[in-house]
Amino acid sequence: MLGGMNEDQSAMGTALRSGFQSVTLPDLWQQEAIRGLRDGLDVVVQAPTGSGKTLIFELWSNGGKCRGQAIYTVPTRALANDKLAEWRARGWNVGIATGDLADNLSAPVIVATLETQKNRLIQGDGPTLLVVDEYQMIGDDTRGLNYELAIALAPPKTQLLLLSGSVSNPRHIVQWLNRLGRKACLIEHHERAVPLEEVFAHDLKVRLPKQIRGHWSRLCAKALVENLGPILLFAPRRQQAEILAAEIARELPNPTPLTLTDDQRRLVGEPLARLLKTRVAFHHSGLSYGARAGVVEPLAKAGQLRVVVATMGLAAGINFSLRSVSITAASYKRDGIEVPIRSDEILQMFGRAGRRGIDDIGYVLVDSNEMRMHNAQAGLLTRNGMVDWSALLTLMHAAAEQGRDPFLEAVQVQARLFTTKPIFLGVESALQNPNTPCGLNTDAERARHVRKSVRLMLNSVGEWEPYTKPVPTPLSMIVWVEPVSFSEAPKGNLSSMEDQGDQLSTFKSATPPLSTPTPVRVRPALTMTQPLEKIGTGGLVKLDGSAATSRWGRSMTVAERIGTDQVQLNKWVRRLTQWNGRHATLEAWHSGIAPVVAGKLADQGFPVVRFEIFPQQITALVSLDQQTLSVPVDSQGVGLWHPPTREIPQPDCLVCPLTDTCRQLPTATGTALLWRRLGLVDARGVPTQRGRVVSFFSAGDGLAVAAALEAEDYPLEELIYDIANLDAGFRFCGDENRWDGRLPEVCRAQYGFQSIPGYLENGVPPKYGHGAQDVVYQVQRDP
Repeated sequence: MLGGMNEDQSAMGTALRSGFQSVTLPDLWQQEAIRGLRDGLDVVVQAPTGSGKTLIFELWSNGGKCRGQAIYTVPTRALANDKLAEWRARGWNVGIATGDLADNLSAPVIVATLETQKNRLIQGDGPTLLVVDEYQMIGDDTRGLNYELAIALAPPKTQLLLLSGSVSNPRHIVQWLNRLGRKACLIEHHERAVPLEEVFAHDLKVRLPKQIRGHWSRLCAKALVENLGPILLFAPRRQQAEILAAEIARELPNPTPLTLTDDQRRLVGEPLARLLKTRVAFHHSGLSYGARAGVVEPLAKAGQLRVVVATMGLAAGINFSLRSVSITAASYKRDGIEVPIRSDEILQMFGRAGRRGIDDIGYVLVDSNEMRMHNAQAGLLTRNGMVDWSALLTLMHAAAEQGRDPFLEAVQVQARLFTTKPIFLGVESALQNPNTPCGLNTDAERARHVRKSVRLMLNSVGEWEPYTKPVPTPLSMIVWVEPVSFSEAPKGNLSSMEDQGDQLSTFKSATPPLSTPTPVRVRPALTMTQPLEKIGTGGLVKLDGSAATSRWGRSMTVAERIGTDQVQLNKWVRRLTQWNGRHATLEAWHSGIAPVVAGKLADQGFPVVRFEIFPQQITALVSLDQQTLSVPVDSQGVGLWHPPTREIPQPDCLVCPLTDTCRQLPTATGTALLWRRLGLVDARGVPTQRGRVVSFFSAGDGLAVAAALEAEDYPLEELIYDIANLDAGFRFCGDENRWDGRLPEVCRAQYGFQSIPGYLENGVPPKYGHGAQDVVYQVQRDP
């Protein structure tokens, strides 16, 4: 039994399959779906995996001879190639469009990935029938936006056939389509063509040879002995799938080796050929299409393999079923993060158990990880919450060229999405109230503008004007402005102004209207001590006597008197004049040292007003006129030290009737404002050249390409290889920096280190990974 089926069993299976393939009588639920299509309705089908959803399309199309063109979209390129081969083998005229392959695009039936059709659909050019297989992809974090927009903007002339087996709320899809003005019906079928049963693998009482030691080898061996094979195992990642398949092939007895043709060996390569000889295989997206769809899948469908180990990530793309299924782990890695398997993914994997027309029952092999049938449930379909920048920028560009409002076009498109909650772009209020004095076209800009008051200062002639950024200004050009009406303002020496801060603050709300000049008293800063406290060294002294208008300066001790005709120079003076020795005669001081000190201090901005000679010391009185303070300068060119200030609303808001409305708007950065900041649209919402580049790519790839094209020193021959990094993630970077390379450098030069979910992570597209460029370069050099 471990060796697989004998020749009689194989022949019987082939006959059953052949007979099944010739049967075209649809079940009642399939007939109802076909009737809905022929009545011109959109049809949403919810039925288990393997129940025959594709047959609805095959019968409707009359064997590929449909009126008009039908496009059948599938989630993966592998499935598209499978369908192409299957239908062409029946003699159908079929074309294909998968992004990397486009052939016979005028055929009545096109097999495609939905992304290749999105732009055509949103431009109003749709086929007669659009089939979306596995439409639950609407909720996918990466590809959901493409599915959602393609369905939402499909033209009225295009009928929709949406197929899935893992959605718990298909009625919401029907309601969505009806809300869009379409006429849709729901076809539900809950019975599996092949019923499922659970088998607890550890309860199988089978004695096995001692050489079968591996856990999964023993499980498969027991299941094969109990006639539960062939078996499909799901492993979390490629490497584990290959290791597991090799272990099983090595440990299971192989009494009936499989013979491969030379072409099959060439397609799969020697390592996989050795596994296939033991009737074991692995199946993942790393295999070439020829190996996967040309060898492994046909052998699995023909019942020639005992065990196939597939990756969980390709579960939706598997085009065959086996008698039993088991899941080897409770999670798998996605974009470098360990992700628990969702209930709908478990449902999809278990759905591959049981071959219609061959097996009466399919089996779920329950292992110690306790993945059981009750864990397999249809999932609640919701959108991922993101905004499709590419599609919206494309539509906004077309709207602008046709003289329509680009922002309005984007908002109308968002209203067609699959959601019960509005998805705001941040221009909705601005569109309702387009004519405002500020001229701002996004809600966040208006919200921030109305909240941002204007700071005014009282200038040197008693007028209120906008507060200016402080700049270094000579003290001789700085004044303090005192409102005459402010009775509590201190008079005379302002050394007590430290205690008057509250009074100046009170003045902000006590000032007369802006149009009324305010009587002021202006006082030079040099006549007050407080502005000068941190300028220069030495004591503050009046330079011009004791009058209230006299200037203040600094008194600096330069030498000590020794007797009547000797002086001892202070250390800083000796350093300043480079005087040799500590002492000098009074005559030397007057004739040689004093002029040098005066010159040096003047060079430093402290001109000497006079030297004063006392019995014990000599001091220099220096002016502070040339020293500077950072203060605002008014429109008269006068610097203002601590001018009175006040806050007023924006002038345009004072005359705008929407001020209260704008105050209620959220200040959070919406999508529209993000586009403005990133330079993707202008103030009116018209896409810029950068925005046009971004519109041609998905997610954040366009941002990177645009930044690279704008960098004049980025060689194009280097960029064409670096583009491979945009979707490489962690695959090729090894121990090196994943964010290495020229592309992240130019991205961060344009966008900084900001993160925008789905578009930028620290200034770089989230799936960027260094290293892929070398792989592409090597392949190009040596195909």
